[in-house]
Amino acid sequence: MATGRNHRPATRSRGIPEATVARLPLYLRALTALSERSVPTVSSEELASAAGVNSAKLRKDFSYLGSYGTRGVGYDVEYLVYQISRELGLTQDWPVVIVGIGNLGAALANYGGFASRGFRVAALIDADPAMAGKPVAGIPVQHTDELETIISDNGVSIGVIATPAGAAQQVCDRLVAAGVTSILNFAPTVLSVPDGVDVRKVDLSIELQILAFHEQRKSGEGAEAPALDTAAERKGPDGDMPAVMPA
Repeated sequence: MATGRNHRPATRSRGIPEATVARLPLYLRALTALSERSVPTVSSEELASAAGVNSAKLRKDFSYLGSYGTRGVGYDVEYLVYQISRELGLTQDWPVVIVGIGNLGAALANYGGFASRGFRVAALIDADPAMAGKPVAGIPVQHTDELETIISDNGVSIGVIATPAGAAQQVCDRLVAAGVTSILNFAPTVLSVPDGVDVRKVDLSIELQILAFHEQRKSGEGAEAPALDTAAERKGPDGDMPAVMPA
């Protein structure tokens, strides 16, 4: 089976917009669920609802793939699974290394969805010498001293960073220098990479903060808006000076 180092997805050369690329995994997840239930065809409305988008956007996205469906019948589920998988580069083997085998890194290593989606965890790497040789998800952890050799030997082009923030940039630099061109970053920091290297950032704390914002807004709905200050209320004890200065 070909490795990811030698075969890159064709989405950029075909001019598929990044927004469409970002939705393709959503369609693939919904289609895979339909395939597992042996559903042969699906309408654009049904698939759009399952993927969480509107049907007009779905049809536009699929037009970039050259797939238009059949009026009155819909889309062939198995063919779309293959077509989107091919477009995303998932019909080949993508060896991945995970760097940083703490709680999060270990959880990622134990995630069973990688293999079924075209990704093979080639190695687990950690800077702690005490971790070396310990199996996580059946894979022995290797020390960061071996990082470059591991990447070269396995033809790795995708790296996952799950280290503390302070170590992430150094790990990123070493991955890039060793030939990794795509990075999934779980460390709570912004990475600096050269042109030609793609970084996707996953920050769970930011997502929770956004949810907290919406929860606060929902809890405040229906509450009476504060009354506007009058000129007298804006005066402090000395007249024109506000009693409380804004922060």
